Amino acid sequence: MIRYDEGTGGRQPLLTPVRVGDLRLPNRVVMAPMTRARAPGREATDLHAAYYGQRATAGLIVAEGAWVSERAIGFPDVPGVFGAGQVAAWRRVTDVVHALGGRIVLQLWHAGANSHPDLLGGALPAGPSPVDPGEVCRTPGGPKDTVTPREMTAAEIAGTVADYGAASANARRAGFDGVEVAANGTYLVAQFLNPRLNRRRDGYGADRGRLLLEIVDAVTAAWDGRRVGVRLSPYWTARDRPSPARSPGRGAYPYTADEESLAGYDAVVAELDRRPLAYLHLWGRAPARPGAVPDFDEFARFRKLFGGPLIVNHGFGRDSGNAVVDAGIADAVSFAELFIANPDLVGRFALGQDPASDDGRSRYGGGARGYVDYPIWPGHQPPPGG
Repeated sequence: MIRYDEGTGGRQPLLTPVRVGDLRLPNRVVMAPMTRARAPGREATDLHAAYYGQRATAGLIVAEGAWVSERAIGFPDVPGVFGAGQVAAWRRVTDVVHALGGRIVLQLWHAGANSHPDLLGGALPAGPSPVDPGEVCRTPGGPKDTVTPREMTAAEIAGTVADYGAASANARRAGFDGVEVAANGTYLVAQFLNPRLNRRRDGYGADRGRLLLEIVDAVTAAWDGRRVGVRLSPYWTARDRPSPARSPGRGAYPYTADEESLAGYDAVVAELDRRPLAYLHLWGRAPARPGAVPDFDEFARFRKLFGGPLIVNHGFGRDSGNAVVDAGIADAVSFAELFIANPDLVGRFALGQDPASDDGRSRYGGGARGYVDYPIWPGHQPPPGG
């Protein structure tokens, strides 16, 4: 068992430069992708430009997941990257981040079965098999239980792979430094990787990682060199689900890490190691209690299978982040919640200052309050709702 030791001799490995694919990062503090639901027209706005610009001191920003097509939508007020207007809107964001010296990649997202007819013009969502994922979907009318999806046809799968390829090319036109394929959580690619949701009898069932690998091949084709990352969550369980909670009595939760599912992730990570990726981004299991240290062994398992840069996430703070890099398990650490209320998170780490806490009520939806009004240190930290 790999031990966590807060002592790194006063050094902060997180604050040292690193090369990630073709990107040179001045530090190893990565801003993780976070849905903030502030794009009512499904286009990034000037608020997005301000939000990401404020956080440009991060070694790398992974911008929030963006829909790769109309069929991919599964959350209200989230931007896409499939239309010309969306590309132009994202260009304003990347221009600001670059002007401030930052680096930013865009996460590509498809909800799959974790959507709802209310978000798809009344149509059923599609997934690997007609199995209800048992999730709760945020809709314009409030949280609603997911429904039994349609099984995607071979033609729909091919069209989805093409959508990812086109979205990747659009992200490049929008000025992003690269893209990240969202294969984590409870969404389309993770559904195909899940043996409880993917019950297909074709090649996408016999090889549950096939869809992800085809998407990666299509997405990397839009870039020169290594500009594509992949995010996985092999240990995702019911404990990791954000609110709102699923309704009681919906049956067994399909996202439970066991030897069968982990063996599948072992195989797919080994295949990803053969692709020209910039990095692998792993979301670990939620710590058992608030403030507990993540289990480094969970990440070490996949470090043995992937020879490229590894970014780890979930439950890390400054000390544990420094320790996991110092141990050689990770090349960088991504932070989500800490970046909400701390646009200057890198500076706070460097100065040894405690991070501020955010107001959870303003995480999803709204305007500037709770989004771009958090001050840098030192400064009075009023609660955004107060």
